Amino acid sequence: MREIVLDTETTGLSPDEGHRLVEVAAIELVERVATGRHFHAWVNPGRPMPREAEAVHGLTDSFLADKPAFADIAADLAAFLADDPIIAHNAAFDQRFLEAEFLLAGAVPPDAARWIDTLEIARRRFPGAKHTLDALCARFGIDLSARGLHGALVDARLLADVYVELTGGRQMGLDLVQIGARHTPAQPPAQAKRWPQRSFAVPEDEAAAHAAFVASMPNPVWARVGAG
Repeated sequence: MREIVLDTETTGLSPDEGHRLVEVAAIELVERVATGRHFHAWVNPGRPMPREAEAVHGLTDSFLADKPAFADIAADLAAFLADDPIIAHNAAFDQRFLEAEFLLAGAVPPDAARWIDTLEIARRRFPGAKHTLDALCARFGIDLSARGLHGALVDARLLADVYVELTGGRQMGLDLVQIGARHTPAQPPAQAKRWPQRSFAVPEDEAAAHAAFVASMPNPVWARVGAG
């Protein structure tokens, strides 16, 4: 099963207020294992970056000035997303922005039924706890050292790990996962090291005691085996 873990960065909180997407990242999972394939792009929003948003993700007007418009990446992003489920944290936020951007680009947005919200999954599993991405990483022991400011690619990779933990760990069944071209055939096992055979001597007093015990038994099996 192929799934896509997605994250975005934007100029603000709502496309209805004229805010635009400025970064998008998508990580491919197959059977809930990251394959190494991903999509990532920074996007020129065609509008100034509010200081509040810049403080969150660090993306400036000058940095984004030479980046493509969303319309220029829409086809490649749609091809990467294909028809597979899309996992996001607080998915309604990313869904609204992607839908708005695809429509502005004259393209068809992903179907709403494809979205899976890890925030809702976390709320069901851990009612009353904190459900931010940072809090969930801490709960599952996921390394946050690569995360400084918010960034779509880093956050998507962290969310991929969180999603796997939220849904039961990496291996749902007993079969080992093989990921297409990334699967490397198993190497033949190394020759087992052979240790020299050891002999264990029985102390004379224990041997005598055992012989006396066997002699006291009527027709003991040990005597029949020895006689054969």
